[in-house]
Amino acid sequence: MKVIDAHCDVLNKMMLHPEIDFHDADRLNVTLERLIEAGSVLQLFAVYMSVQIVNPQFDHILKAIDLFASKIVSHPKMMQIRSAADLRQAEAEGRIGAMLTLEGVEALMGRELYLRTLFHLGVRSIGITWNYANWAADGVKEPRQGGFTLKGKQFVKQCDELGMILDVSHLTEKGFWELTEMSERPFIASHSNAYVISPNERNLTKDQIQAILQKDGRIGLTFIPPLVNSEKPAVMTDLLRHIDYIASLGGSKHIGFGSDFDGTAQFTNGLEHMGRYNALAELLANHYSNDFVEGLLHRNWRSFFDKQLPAT
Repeated sequence: MKVIDAHCDVLNKMMLHPEIDFHDADRLNVTLERLIEAGSVLQLFAVYMSVQIVNPQFDHILKAIDLFASKIVSHPKMMQIRSAADLRQAEAEGRIGAMLTLEGVEALMGRELYLRTLFHLGVRSIGITWNYANWAADGVKEPRQGGFTLKGKQFVKQCDELGMILDVSHLTEKGFWELTEMSERPFIASHSNAYVISPNERNLTKDQIQAILQKDGRIGLTFIPPLVNSEKPAVMTDLLRHIDYIASLGGSKHIGFGSDFDGTAQFTNGLEHMGRYNALAELLANHYSNDFVEGLLHRNWRSFFDKQLPAT
């Protein structure tokens, strides 16, 4: 079994609690040992500035990237992924890929130099907002539900020119539709589910899902309970409803997973940490073909990154 997961918040926990290391199974959902147990071939690590960090600065992002370098990819089993060639190398060497992403652009302060610096450091995907407004756009919990600012629109253009993958999880619906008009490149929703199955503001409507499919983007289904089932305690089988729905819209090759482990204190029953991907794989195997399951667990994300990452 191989697994690619598009979102976790390990780095935020390490920022808030510097004593945590990458083996701390009591405090982390994603550890080195659990990645090995899950058969992980690539894990995306978000640089997220917690609301506990008042007035986040670019230095905070650099500190998180330093933690990524010193506590995660320093292990010989791990390898930082910056390019499609890196993915092939990690696979050939039997190492677990680790890719940096950014969740919320507050600390970039609209400066293209900061954006380019992050790309040089290996950040390959950026979620424009978290739940609230910043200088670039509104998040899903911002009362005015606006779209992009002028600086935000310039930022999208800069990301496209650089080859930075954009992530619409947490972006308002207005912002989503503006992005579809502004950007020619495919984008992702790294940790979002289907609104029709679980009507949560963070989930995607039918039209949004179809727009992502039309652009050959990807949707990472998340394990956050209210996004899996907003009516009762979420269980693993609830994810099947999201999978079936998106597949029914033509998205069978566009669905993956973005757990959001270490970003929540609540868990879908049966999916309490990274090692539980084995149970999820078993559930999927009981409902779908081997080919479809491999697509869900890793191949759909892999084909996307093969195309959208720099070649070398």
